[in-house]
Amino acid sequence: MRQLTTYRNLQIFLVLMAVIGMSFALFYLQRHLGLSPCPLCIFQRVGLIVMGGFALISALFNPKSKVIRLLSWLGSLLGIGWATAVAARHVWLQHLPADQVPSCGPGLNYWLDTLPILQVFKEVFAGSGECASVDWMLMGLSIPEQSLILFSVLLIVHVLILMRIVKSSK
Repeated sequence: MRQLTTYRNLQIFLVLMAVIGMSFALFYLQRHLGLSPCPLCIFQRVGLIVMGGFALISALFNPKSKVIRLLSWLGSLLGIGWATAVAARHVWLQHLPADQVPSCGPGLNYWLDTLPILQVFKEVFAGSGECASVDWMLMGLSIPEQSLILFSVLLIVHVLILMRIVKSSK
């Protein structure tokens, strides 16, 4: 078991989870089922990609320096933390009563073309009607609920990685 939870193996696990998550989103949900991602879904994907990028760099180079490992871990944690927070917000929007759901507005591309970036973030996090709709479920869970579970597991893996980093100095 200890061999499975080495620093490098945990990073490889994070990379695999990012690849599986993005493949599921792009190839199954988007291409096969024809579901278009809402702005919150896109932001979740960005967080997963950031986490996967930092994990890939860590897995490939397996830095020995505790400082480099901590910096890489922090970047990865920020990515998955972002994705988790966005997924939680998305789940919250989906569970609002119908009369409290924000109305649908223009799409993310329009906002990016016409608004300053901070205003885009504000609009996305305010949510819209499209973010509150449940288009597909698996085992009674919506896509954001499934994502929140996956991201929570990945946060736990980050705790294990931090434990490895701290333990490596002893």
